[in-house]
Amino acid sequence: MYILKSINEYVGRYISWLIVVMVVVQIVIVLSRYVFGLGFIKLQELMIYMHGILFTLAAGYTLLHDEHVRVDSFYRESSEKFKNTVNLIGTLTLLMPFIIITFLTSYPYVTRSWKIFEGSPETSGLNATYLFKTTLIIFPILLFIQAIVILLNSINNLKEKK
Repeated sequence: MYILKSINEYVGRYISWLIVVMVVVQIVIVLSRYVFGLGFIKLQELMIYMHGILFTLAAGYTLLHDEHVRVDSFYRESSEKFKNTVNLIGTLTLLMPFIIITFLTSYPYVTRSWKIFEGSPETSGLNATYLFKTTLIIFPILLFIQAIVILLNSINNLKEKK
């Protein structure tokens, strides 16, 4: 189970450096446009790609650290047994179907993009849209890894509490 946890930890720690790159690229975009009067479509598309990559690849890391959005009216103050039960049921009934649907609907979309090496619709845009779309497959895989960790933790904790 440690290996599974370490995957999202590793991805999350390294993908977070993308924020620094995004800040630098955004500064370059603003300076080039408003100071020098130049516009670079490739840099603007790169910002969109980096933003999307950051959120899709950091989702498993966010789930690992229990930082996702939750309406926790009852959860926060509840017992560990209740939390583990909610995590178990929620993962099986909500997270797993979401992961499966996301993967199954994204896979044909991404493979089609790879078959044609899809590029930007803009003439001077980035010609690597297919690489960006690949994160749509990586996203549910990383969430699936974390879902397995949650399920194993919940089951182990519920067994210990008996």
